Amino acid sequence: MKRPVTVDLTTEYESESTSVPFSEYPRPQLKRDSYFCLNGEWELSIVNGGVETFNGKIVVPFVPESRISGVKREIKRDDTLVYSKRFVLPEGFKNEVTLLHFGASDQYTDVYLNGEFVGSNVGGYLPFSFDISSLLTDGENLLTVNVTDPLDIDLPYGKQTNKRGGMWYTKVSGIWQTVWLESVTENYVKGIKITPDLNGIDLVIDGGADEKTIEFDGREYTFSGSSYRLDVDDPICWTPNNPHIYRFSLRSGVDRVESYFALRTVAIKDNAILLNDTPIFMHGLLDQGYFSDGIFLPASARGFEEDIVRMKQCGFNMLRKHIKLEPELFYYYCDIHGMLVWQDFINNGKYSFLIDTALPTVLLRRGITHSAGERRRKCFLDTSKGIMNLLYNHPCVVYYTIFNEGWGQFDADGCYDMLKQLDKTRIFDTTSGWFKAKRTDVESEHIYFKPIRLKRTKKPLVLSEFGGYSFKVEGHSFNLDKNYGYKTFTSPHDYEDALVALYENEVMSAIGQGLCATVYTQLSDVEDETNGLLTYDRRVLKVDPERMVALADKLYSRFSEFLGEKTHLC
Repeated sequence: MKRPVTVDLTTEYESESTSVPFSEYPRPQLKRDSYFCLNGEWELSIVNGGVETFNGKIVVPFVPESRISGVKREIKRDDTLVYSKRFVLPEGFKNEVTLLHFGASDQYTDVYLNGEFVGSNVGGYLPFSFDISSLLTDGENLLTVNVTDPLDIDLPYGKQTNKRGGMWYTKVSGIWQTVWLESVTENYVKGIKITPDLNGIDLVIDGGADEKTIEFDGREYTFSGSSYRLDVDDPICWTPNNPHIYRFSLRSGVDRVESYFALRTVAIKDNAILLNDTPIFMHGLLDQGYFSDGIFLPASARGFEEDIVRMKQCGFNMLRKHIKLEPELFYYYCDIHGMLVWQDFINNGKYSFLIDTALPTVLLRRGITHSAGERRRKCFLDTSKGIMNLLYNHPCVVYYTIFNEGWGQFDADGCYDMLKQLDKTRIFDTTSGWFKAKRTDVESEHIYFKPIRLKRTKKPLVLSEFGGYSFKVEGHSFNLDKNYGYKTFTSPHDYEDALVALYENEVMSAIGQGLCATVYTQLSDVEDETNGLLTYDRRVLKVDPERMVALADKLYSRFSEFLGEKTHLC
């Protein structure tokens, strides 16, 4: 079988990569002064069946499949990645407790320090930590991390596949987020849960001394226990147009952390979505979170920020993060730049093209569910709960997708009840696309191969995927001989005209039927897919930002006109 002809696509972010990439503090809502980043050059050995097949260097946190990791090779299901890093603690760093943090490592990870076993982690998307205080030396330390990635589909895996192509992407393995050390006191603040309303926040603190002090807006507020209500004078609400952030610090004994919050609420009234008690039209894009340099990460954190800023400059106010969890830095940039986020949970289980795509696309959209064993159910739900816990404090995150187009779907109504109970402050889309559930906050449709014709519903009506128009930009495409998209154009003018016409002729009329949110496919090209507004290397924006802003203004105006006819929603 002829292999596709692919090319390396560089990005402008590569020139910004330093000897310690992604050195930014990785946990922006719980910051301490003690921070020692272990990113950068590590030793890497790849072992298969007891035979070493690679021995060299790797740049962490980039996956070995990526070019900028310095390895760029396929990792087989029975390979073991053996990472090692020697380090000496900075002078004065060591405190009562030293924590070793991993942003994420895919899929099975065992950690050793100075030859002693530290602990294990299973899964590929959530952060994990270990107390390594008793194993540290005052001199040089040796950290060893063994990772295997058999692409166990009982674990959430997203769009990774062993045979990349079309809408399926290169499998990633091993460490792919920041590795870092933190020095804390014995009784330290382990976490902060922030629940906002339009006048202040309710704080719940995990750990720390009994007496605590909040420093906010030039004042100190001292209290005992684990909870506190903080009201704000002359409150300013967070919106996409005015993403106002309040910063504060928390002292607990000698422990001190910095954090931030925003005042915003998300709710549903009748068939509208409300932000801060006001109906909002969410004009969004599907965001896969893949990059041509580091695959699962851009070469520098600015890659995340530029995606957000450039889409804001095109008039969009929302990104649907599609079946992938990002480092917290991504959500921080969404917080400060005012980009709403719909966060997908990450599918697991076997995918069936016939059941999950072909039949629903043309006909069958109800009454199907997959069987799921106890382990697969637990892995999916544990990861989903972990995502919700990690992102709870981020004001940008307003919406969760449980299942997408039937992939791995099981007991949808039960999943909704369980997950909604854990976070009643956000919207839950139980089944995005098809195989509808009874228990869901919205009516969610995907339309690609037919005109957009929607009917009014009792719940908020969202078009959670549509479009997917393809335009391949010469010199900026990953695959030279193949192309994947839902309607192909060869002229940039024809492409942009068709995109605008799709909104003006079909989306506009659907707003008149109560449509309150749209997700166009997609933000950027990804490998074979060339249906992004940006090329995969992020070097070319295929549309005119001014024209896109004018289009967005028309959408928002049409929504306002519709609300004028439905004054009880205001």
